[in-house]
Amino acid sequence: MPCHRAGCTPPPESLNCKEPHLVFLASFLVLFVEVALIRWMPSYIRLLAYFSNFILLASFLGIGIGCLLAPARVRLFTWFPVLMAAVVGAVYAFRLEVAIPQSGSIYFTSGTAEPVTAVETTLLLPVVFLAVAALLATCAQRMAREMAALPPLRGYTLNLLGSLAGVAAFAAMSWLHLSPTFWFGIGFASAVPLLLTGEPAWRARGAAFRPLGAAVGVTLLVLSLGVVHVMGRGALWSPYYKVTVGQTDGDTVVEVNNIFHQSMAPLEQKEYFYQWPYTVFGQTFENVLILGAGSGTDVAAALKHGARHVDAVEIDPTILRLGRELHPDRPFDDPRVTVINDDARHFLRTTTKTYDLVVFALIDSLTMQSSFSGVRLESYMFTEESFRAVRDRLAPDGLLVVYNYFRERWLVDRLANTAAVAFGTEPRVHVHEARAYLGIIMAGPRLAGLTEDPVVPDRVTAYGQSHAPSPARMLERDPSVEPATDDWPFLYLHTRHVPRHYLAALALILGVSLVAVLWTLRGQPGNWSWEFFFLGAGFMLLQTKAIIQLALLWGSTWVVASLAIAAVLCMALVANFIVSRVEIRRRWLVGGVLLSLLALNAFIPVGRVAFESRAAESLFYAVLMFSPILCAGLLFGSSIKRSTSLPRDYGTNLLGAMIGGVTEYLSLVTGFGLLLGVVGLFYIGALLARRE
Repeated sequence: MPCHRAGCTPPPESLNCKEPHLVFLASFLVLFVEVALIRWMPSYIRLLAYFSNFILLASFLGIGIGCLLAPARVRLFTWFPVLMAAVVGAVYAFRLEVAIPQSGSIYFTSGTAEPVTAVETTLLLPVVFLAVAALLATCAQRMAREMAALPPLRGYTLNLLGSLAGVAAFAAMSWLHLSPTFWFGIGFASAVPLLLTGEPAWRARGAAFRPLGAAVGVTLLVLSLGVVHVMGRGALWSPYYKVTVGQTDGDTVVEVNNIFHQSMAPLEQKEYFYQWPYTVFGQTFENVLILGAGSGTDVAAALKHGARHVDAVEIDPTILRLGRELHPDRPFDDPRVTVINDDARHFLRTTTKTYDLVVFALIDSLTMQSSFSGVRLESYMFTEESFRAVRDRLAPDGLLVVYNYFRERWLVDRLANTAAVAFGTEPRVHVHEARAYLGIIMAGPRLAGLTEDPVVPDRVTAYGQSHAPSPARMLERDPSVEPATDDWPFLYLHTRHVPRHYLAALALILGVSLVAVLWTLRGQPGNWSWEFFFLGAGFMLLQTKAIIQLALLWGSTWVVASLAIAAVLCMALVANFIVSRVEIRRRWLVGGVLLSLLALNAFIPVGRVAFESRAAESLFYAVLMFSPILCAGLLFGSSIKRSTSLPRDYGTNLLGAMIGGVTEYLSLVTGFGLLLGVVGLFYIGALLARRE
């Protein structure tokens, strides 16, 4: 986050040496590195895909600590190349894999036969957290010092503009499918002028430039960029995944983020479930919708069995391209197929067509639905609301088919229960327990015409699995397993609870944050401020909640994060402009507007209002979800004007923000809706605690 808060005051002589472009560059670097790490690190460290917003929390803490250390004598930015090289080297050297005991939740590992370093989350997360926080602190201190050399409003405006430029640049490169070589190349290029230019206090005193130190720093960045390039060589970087393609036993195998994703082979060599609805009901489906079409095997099955038209919806353009180029059946070349590059939930909200058959085409999460994880592409695809959206798009005699390797009995029960609630009738479900609980779920009015049970094959000829017989059995669903909803979309969590390893990791993270902030504030005057604590908690909880729930619009980590951060920056810019010109005297009026906006968010959840335009939809929900931050910025700005101990107030605000980020984990128990009430309580606490 931008350093727009207190505690960023370097020695007075620095005020005599102003370099506005360095404020922009430093701010660009901070936000660019933050969003790049959020996407890049989980692509190689499998574990972080379950906790990817720990990087966001670590970045926030590091930026705050860097701003607090702006007056310190130590020059942290000289360590930026060293720490950057250490982070890149560690990611390159260690292949870290999930090793978590059974905990009532499902984790997907890479399945690789290569050597891995097994880790327990509670041991690794604090190390990663500290490394990322330290890295961001180095460039945040430089940013804060450059800002403080300018008049406050101008410095903060340049800070926000640089931050927005950083987010926009990264989003553009991801959209263009550019590799991390380009990401970090741009980021490191913005760091070079800062390394080659002395800090404000040095420039003011005319201190001698140290070319050796700068040369070493630039060399380390170049070496780090070389390692990043080597790591990404041979991979395709879609807007969503790191994608690799290879040949194994005649199949074209696609991996994403080092995990097996799908294989391409002729339809007749694939599992029977691709053709199962046609085996049961014959060639009676004229209009077919494939959600999560991937490389096209489900489309090939529909074409083989007489479909007159197939709409193939797939969010990842790189996977679509691979299907066009490499699938042996060439399904996307058939004139009966319309390929739609869109998010499945968005398509269901906006289409007016009806279908005889809707297929969930092996839509499969690559990570557990944790509350801080970058929510994956199908995060909200298996909820009651999603199934109801499918029901509304079915023809009067239509059918929904869902098949997957579900891994656990209770997960099949959850989906069967969800279908039963959404359709109001009993679904037909059979499973192959010995084949990772492969299950096929059918629901919809077409089932009423099924007069006898079809014969289910006892062999599942799946890639990488045994071809030995595995008889299927009909599932008697357990109605006690709770269906997932848009409010509680945690498909891979057995019951509403926070797993123990999460609690342990969160406790360690909070402990690290507390020690770091108190150590930084040692010797600073002033008292603890509950007002700033609650303002920080409310702000961070709003942001982390929005990052998760905006996945209903985009379903992608980098887009969601970029949109959320950009919205926060814009709201902060507007709030700063207002506070600089208007004295906020009626704080309860502002607080009342804030609480009203929270209530409006509760009344209009993400996805309730549909738009044909993706841009219009994103803008609408960004304004809706982040408008409370504008009010929060007004409250914060009016309070900071009256602060008698800027560093300490900022420190308590920072600790509050960490508490707010961790509080988001309550959604694993309560769902997201109740978190708005918690946000409201935080802001009411801030209003009540305000010192007159």
